[in-house]
Order: sequence, then structure tokens, then C-alpha cells
Amino acid sequence: MSASAIHSAEDARRLARRRLPWMVFDYIDGSAGAETGAARNRAALDAITLQPRILRDVSQRSMATTLFGAPAERPFGIAPMGMCNLSAPGADLMLARLAAKYKIPHGVSTVASTPLEEILEVADGHAWFQIYFTGDGVGTFKLIERARHAGYETLVLTVDVPEVGRRPRELRHGFKMPFRIGPRQFIDFALHPRWSLTSLFHGKPQMANFEMPGYAFDRTESRARADWSTLEQMRAAWPGKLVVKGVLDPQDAAMLKDKGVDAIQVSSHGARQLESAPSPALMLPEIRKTVGPEFPLFFDSGLRSGEDVLKVMSQGADFAFFGRILQYAIAAGGEDGLHAMWNVLSEELSIAMAQSGLSVLPQHRSD
Repeated sequence: MSASAIHSAEDARRLARRRLPWMVFDYIDGSAGAETGAARNRAALDAITLQPRILRDVSQRSMATTLFGAPAERPFGIAPMGMCNLSAPGADLMLARLAAKYKIPHGVSTVASTPLEEILEVADGHAWFQIYFTGDGVGTFKLIERARHAGYETLVLTVDVPEVGRRPRELRHGFKMPFRIGPRQFIDFALHPRWSLTSLFHGKPQMANFEMPGYAFDRTESRARADWSTLEQMRAAWPGKLVVKGVLDPQDAAMLKDKGVDAIQVSSHGARQLESAPSPALMLPEIRKTVGPEFPLFFDSGLRSGEDVLKVMSQGADFAFFGRILQYAIAAGGEDGLHAMWNVLSEELSIAMAQSGLSVLPQHRSD
């Protein structure tokens, strides 16, 4: 019933808000500060228009694209998200199966609640490992080597969190990683018995990628030491594709291109870090102009529909990533909910293409 009630991202969010404990919903949904950055992201996307075109034969449309030379059945994938199994037990693997089915990348977070090796296997290789440079970097490079050994071909370096942003909704609930249950959380869970009983049966979600000797993860540990030499070290250590995520400045984009990264992901981390950061949708055209038409440029932050995907592609993105709304859908209806949301996004994109007179997706580069 829940999956059949999902006709938009807002439907999924409304159902998730009803079913999840407050602290879990606010962890997934929340943004930095007073959340004006999230509102600004949405306003910027809303302000982008698509030009309708008429009397073009758009009866046969393709949403397929290529990504680093490999076919993908959609021009959008799964953004790296921490502790997805909080939305429902097994959420990481639901996302991995979706990635395998559509041959799209599943961004595997540093703080995923399922081991990176298992996700890659279930995703049939369609997974990218996301990394933060943390503390002195020793643990970071251990994780990079582990991902390489597991068979990952693409590494995503997130660079927009030198210090973890303050998200008051999380702080009010006492949300912590690793996950801890105190009196306040116990009451919250008791008032949401469906989620609590299911989650307790499967065990408390853990940060599975830190169960290795000599590496204890601290979410609040500073990531501020990373600099351009850190990037050079990572480029030298990683033989596969290197994507840098969290870029909003054209000058930074130009330097990244010069340093040999394979793609840039324009992103404000879903407005979860710096409240006053500019909207990625506004910076995207400037960054595209700076890096030129051939350079791979990806986008995330604030996307809520398939039409949004076509909007950012019209502004210079080659590929887009959805985050929160996929977790809403899982919380609302499990794996059926996730597929319902994915079908909605696909239909929205296909219809927007038809109304814009497009049989194929906009192209900014040759592959």
C-alpha cells in the first residue's frame, strides 16, 4: 500500500516522516543552520525553466547515457549516504540491487552500514566508493587500499566537509555516530514501534567499514588538514577514476582539472554543511564554462524529480545523483517503495524530454 501511494518525492517524504523516529527522520532530512541553504537550493532549481518544443517526433525516447565509457540506463544514480540502514534494515543492499538493475553508480559512503565489499558484489560492480580525508589520513589511505583490493574502479573524494556542519535538528535529538540509544532516543523509538521492532530484530545499524584493526572512526574528527598535496597523494595512490565531490567554485574546478581528476561533482552536500553556500544549480553553468564542454561534470543537491535532472543537464551536468528522496522511499515502503520512487523519477524525466522535444538526453561532451 505504501509503495502504491508514492507519486512524487514529497509523497515519499510525508510517509517517511510518519514512520521514522524523529531523530532518524531529522538526520536524513535536516540541513545546516536554519536550513535557508536548502530552501535556496530548491528555489534555484525551481527558477530553471525548460523550453517546450512542438511537432517533433518524440515517440521513441532514450534515457540511456554513458559514464566513463560504460553504458548506464539512466542519467542519474545514487549519491553516497551514511547509515542508510537507519531508513530500513537492508537499505544499502536495496540500493545496490537497484544499481545493478539499471547499471548506474551506487555511491558507497565511508560511513555505510554494510561492508563496502558486500555492496560492490550485490551491485554487480556498479558501485563507487566515497572517501573523506580524516585526521592524519592514515585510516583514510587504509580504506582506499581496501576499496582498491575489493575491486572498486571509481573513488569519490568528498572535499566540502573540513569540519562537520552544525545541524540543529540532529543536535536536539542527540544523534550520534556510532549510533547510541539513551533515554531520549528510547522514548522516540517507543513512539514509533513499527520501525523500532523491525530495526531491533535486525540489530543496531553499525558503521561497517571501520571494523578493521587500528582504525576507530570519529564522525566529529577534523578533516581540515586536507590540501592540494593530499589530492596529489590520492591521485598517485588510486589507479582508477577519481571524482571530486563538493565543488562550488570555478577556480577550484579549474585546478582540479589541471591536477588530473577524472570528474567533478558540483554539490553543496545537500546544504548539510555550509548554510550560506551558493546554490549548486547557480554555480553549475559557471563551472561548465570553466572546465569546457568535454570534461565530465556531475551534480547533486536538492534534486526532487526527473524534471530536475533534465534541468541540471540543460545547465551543463552530464549526470546527476539523488540522495535523501531514495531513503524516504525506502522508509515509506521498503524495496517496493524504492522502485516506485525510481519509476516516478524515470517517468518524470521521460515526459519532460517529450515536452521539450528531446528523443535523447542533452550532450555536453563526447565520450
